[in-house]
Amino acid sequence: MKKYLALLIALLMLAGCSQSKPENITELPVPPVEPEIILEESILNKDGMTILERYAPPKGYIRIEAVDGSFADYLRNQELKTYGEKVLYYDGREKSRTDVYDSVFDVDIGDRDLHQCADAVMLLRGEYLFEKGEFEDIKFNFVSGFKAEYSKWMEGYRIKVDGNNVSYYLGTDPSSSYESFRKYMDMVFAYSGTLSLENELVPVSVEDMEIGDVFIKGGSPGHAVIVVDMALNSENNKVFMLAQSYMPAQQTQVLINPNHEGISPWYSLDNMSSLKTPEWTFELDQLRRFND
Repeated sequence: MKKYLALLIALLMLAGCSQSKPENITELPVPPVEPEIILEESILNKDGMTILERYAPPKGYIRIEAVDGSFADYLRNQELKTYGEKVLYYDGREKSRTDVYDSVFDVDIGDRDLHQCADAVMLLRGEYLFEKGEFEDIKFNFVSGFKAEYSKWMEGYRIKVDGNNVSYYLGTDPSSSYESFRKYMDMVFAYSGTLSLENELVPVSVEDMEIGDVFIKGGSPGHAVIVVDMALNSENNKVFMLAQSYMPAQQTQVLINPNHEGISPWYSLDNMSSLKTPEWTFELDQLRRFND
């Protein structure tokens, strides 16, 4: 048993943004806070309550079309908290850094330290499929390799973790309620992370980037951000917006662009050899996509 527990602990240390999810954590080391980035008035509409309504594309750019009901359409229509509200941690504290994000997703993350970077991406994907009723497609791998299928959870099966052995057992009555779905997602959050999610996603070139793609680095430490909107100009140059959660568990947030204040929160990769975000720098070959 001690052998199995040691192996499980090692696996869980590869699971989240920092790859571990301790119950009592304060915050990662905080670098000096930079001056707040002021968005261009032509981009920002403080009264807008979704990404689509709050942020116009930079001058000369037009949003790419998104099919009604698509993942892209779902992401750019995510509801946001009132402009100026702060990101909250799972324990109700405010995120201390003000140089990271411009808006906060209106999302309930619970009261446990679970909803970190990869978890925010998985929740967006899972809730999109749940709303569409595509229950068979809601499945995520644990770091151990076990595939957690929501369709079986709906039937009343629950997941037993015994060391490195993971299995289903019939534990309750069938249910397709949202409350039950969120309990399933909490189970996924506890045993999945950047490493498992990276292995599930399909590599894609940045030239072929789409809304819903994920920049991700699995490991310890690791991180993930998701592309939530995109626009093009007449020369087919693209700009895009990113969202993330982080550690400790916190609400999903629209990231500012620390590289180009003039178009923030939009990003451009023109003349960029890497993607620098406020709390992580990704290599351009770390872009991945959900395999539909």
